Amino acid sequence: MSYDVEERPGRPGGRGRRDRGQVAIEYLGFIPVLLLVALAGVQLGLIAYAAQQAGTAARAGARSASLERDYTADCANAVSLDATCDRADLGTEVQVTSHVHIPVLFPGLGDYQASKTAVMPLDH
Repeated sequence: MSYDVEERPGRPGGRGRRDRGQVAIEYLGFIPVLLLVALAGVQLGLIAYAAQQAGTAARAGARSASLERDYTADCANAVSLDATCDRADLGTEVQVTSHVHIPVLFPGLGDYQASKTAVMPLDH
């Protein structure tokens, strides 16, 4: 018994071979959107990581500055990203602000930094 493509049993609506692979083509068209969403998620993770590293660098720098040590070296060595620190004396306290470069996945987005501040009492 031979059936025509349009008359094949179990095929609602008379769909035949011409619809084969349609889902695969639609999926291929959606892959760039999925990749952009995934890369945006990774970029947000890098921003959060840089902010966390800036806080760590500021605390390490403030702790060293309160003990009258080289706070710039301790600030930079406390984190895995590039960090710089600035010091401000507040009388009986010292304030250190760290700036950490945020890595970017998309070229041309610019150069951004995460900054955090920590204050510690001077240890005399």
